[in-house]
Amino acid sequence: MFPSHLFKAPCGAPFFLRAMGCGLALVGLLLASNAHAAPDIPTQSVTTSDFQAVREALVEMIEADGLVVSAVIPFGDMLARTASALDKPETPYSRVEIIQFCSALLAWRLVEEDASQAALCPLSIAIFSTRTEPGQVVLAYRSPGRNSPGRIQADELLRKIVSRAIELAGYQRKP
Repeated sequence: MFPSHLFKAPCGAPFFLRAMGCGLALVGLLLASNAHAAPDIPTQSVTTSDFQAVREALVEMIEADGLVVSAVIPFGDMLARTASALDKPETPYSRVEIIQFCSALLAWRLVEEDASQAALCPLSIAIFSTRTEPGQVVLAYRSPGRNSPGRIQADELLRKIVSRAIELAGYQRKP
């Protein structure tokens, strides 16, 4: 056995415990600094069209893939309704909605890979214009990741719908 004084830190705690404590503190600091990192949210924007035209293009592209819009979430209304109760100023958006949809085939593929992937359905795409950039309409979605065939398929579907909607809306000029 080794003499115990070889493993003692200057303050009396065993060296490995102090080293482990410092390591845990460092990991904690790193995790805390990454807690504010933005999640993977791809965005595309258009400045040659207005909110309504981009919204219509988005719905059209969802339906063009044989999918059905299951919900339109008036996210901006919720923010406006709750702002005063939360002592918040006006929302950063001039308009914002979240369009939800899903593919039965994709849903089955995802849940057959892992039952917990039900949390990825329905897919959703946010459409918004901000008060600071009112001439720009942005489409954004939360990427499901690319660590399984089903997630890759979902990510590619979202990417395709957003790209097509932006392209279609770009042809629909603002009045």
